[in-house]
Amino acid sequence: MSDRQMISAPPEVQDLIDGGALFAVNSSGGKDSQATLITVARLVPPTQLLVVHADLGEVEWHGALDHARAQAEAAGAPFIVSRARKTFFDLVEHRHRTYPAASAFPTSAARQCTSDLKRDAIVRDTRRYADQHHFTQIVTCMGMRAQESPRRAQQAVFKRSARYSTARRDWFEWLPIHALSTDEVFSVIHAAGQQPHPAYARGNERLSCVFCIFGSRNDLRAGAAARPELFERYVELERRTGSTLSQSRRPLEEVTGLSVAEAYALHARSLT
Repeated sequence: MSDRQMISAPPEVQDLIDGGALFAVNSSGGKDSQATLITVARLVPPTQLLVVHADLGEVEWHGALDHARAQAEAAGAPFIVSRARKTFFDLVEHRHRTYPAASAFPTSAARQCTSDLKRDAIVRDTRRYADQHHFTQIVTCMGMRAQESPRRAQQAVFKRSARYSTARRDWFEWLPIHALSTDEVFSVIHAAGQQPHPAYARGNERLSCVFCIFGSRNDLRAGAAARPELFERYVELERRTGSTLSQSRRPLEEVTGLSVAEAYALHARSLT
């Protein structure tokens, strides 16, 4: 393992470890959160760890929740499943009814899927766990990396969250693997004797929703072949709302190069 992969805690993070802070790792079951948990678990005692998975229901890759749970067990950390009070389809339908002239699907500028379905539920349950176990300092650990986008490259590796801190609780955000490349992320996973979610073997670059607004063509094709019934539902929703999931503003069938019938046929061939 390279020196860059052997990440040490910055001084301000080490002070929080020594001070007994709760380190809550947001785990989607994807490669980046898996490498994040492996890294954090090397530095933080299990009694100060918490792994939180935002369950996205039917739009999530099968096995993502179980994969995240297995990682928590490997780290010896408590595991919480957070669920929003709405689904992805609820969100899209509401946007379509309320703002018929706008995109019904979330966009890069209005990522309600992240805030409403993941972040808010995770913060709610992390706060509850901290209160129950008398933690007054919380460090949220996330797997965002500089290589992913110019915007993420500019994110602070460590900061205090003014939004979630209160008079009786300090809340911080830490990006432990911010400097790592994709290859280094997989190396961290394999060096720990673990395997990434099987979707990566299909060629996926991302893992969370089967059909993500930021998904590459390969991701979306893999999703269509794995879950043709879900692909069909998204295609129908695009047609009915006149909006597109993809940020390219092209329909899913065009982006993937697959009709719904072809997706079902691909899936059937994969089972033989």
